[in-house]
Amino acid sequence: MTTRNPAPKFGDMLKVWRERRRMSQLKLAVEAEISQRHLSFVESGRSQPSRDMVLRLCDYLDVPLRDQNALLLAAGYAPAFAERSLDDPDLAPARAAINLILKGHMPYPALAVDRRWTMVAANDAVGGLLAGVAAHLLEPPVNVLRLSLHPEGLAPRIANLPVWTAHILERLRRQHALSGDDGIAELIEEIEGYRTQAGSSDRAVPVDLETNAVLVPMVLQTDQGLLSFFSTTTVFGTAVEVTLSELILEAFYPADEETRNRLHARA
Repeated sequence: MTTRNPAPKFGDMLKVWRERRRMSQLKLAVEAEISQRHLSFVESGRSQPSRDMVLRLCDYLDVPLRDQNALLLAAGYAPAFAERSLDDPDLAPARAAINLILKGHMPYPALAVDRRWTMVAANDAVGGLLAGVAAHLLEPPVNVLRLSLHPEGLAPRIANLPVWTAHILERLRRQHALSGDDGIAELIEEIEGYRTQAGSSDRAVPVDLETNAVLVPMVLQTDQGLLSFFSTTTVFGTAVEVTLSELILEAFYPADEETRNRLHARA
């Protein structure tokens, strides 16, 4: 015999999101312009929210579109936001914008990833930095954090690996705190495992790389010498479609003049 897990209850899910945002019932009720008593009844399941109320509460709690759909379903309503594949014809303008950004960023590396850091697109400069990476890490779907921090990935060539790993883990913890995504929690555990395997004192890090007061660079050893990068992220700020709302464009820039000159010379 098989047993089915009970469907999640809207009130329980709402409470999780409210607590994740560290909001009291009173504060959320005031923001959403409803009574605290009614919100309490909604969370306990004694009152059924309207579709508009579900969306209003999601808005004030800054719930991602994917999870807004889940909350709507739990409340008995149809999802409000479509989820398409990136190759869907309706997303052609967005794909064109992604390709334009990635191509225009040459000769510097840039890539696009989904919510769990799976690479969906990259420019040619990214491929030029992957020498020596194990083949199994390059098999689709490629996770860019695993690609960079796995012992068979870029990790042996990252000169400031402990600093860069700590930076990535901090980003992931913030992402998990905001999203509650179990896939991100698993990725954090995996990367922490890499750090444990490597040990905390097996690699000397130059002081000037650890104490950069402006940006945290990734310093990569290559056949051209050390290349130092900092990164920026870009999102679709007005997306009302799940796939686009979760897409991140990560663009790397030279952190010093030597890196800039070497990349232009390679190009």
